[in-house]
Amino acid sequence: MNKTIFKSTGAVVAGFFTVAILSIATDFVLESLGILPPQTNPGAYVTWMLAFALFYRSIYTIVGGYVTAKVAPQNPMRHIYVLMILGGLGGVAGAINGWNLGNHWYPVSLAITGPLFVWLGGKLKICN
Repeated sequence: MNKTIFKSTGAVVAGFFTVAILSIATDFVLESLGILPPQTNPGAYVTWMLAFALFYRSIYTIVGGYVTAKVAPQNPMRHIYVLMILGGLGGVAGAINGWNLGNHWYPVSLAITGPLFVWLGGKLKICN
């Protein structure tokens, strides 16, 4: 098997895990400090909490796109497009799964903005 395939897969995985780990770690810290309620109690989230979560997750998504473009062995935008598709599918699945929890704007916003912010992160790296 070609080593470039492994490097390409690694670039997309690195961007994905960058977003996931930063998001989970921030959620954990904010929940530990009592700023956000536990995720097991989604009804306790009010609009400002969700807006704040959308804000920092958007930044992390830009960083994830940047990381993917940075470690891509070649054609960084092709890797960005793959991450955009995977993130978009995950966002749609999350929106469908969390629809009954209320605050429909939050999961829909994540699903829509996620691919756009991945693209922005990739473009920032390429233009850098």
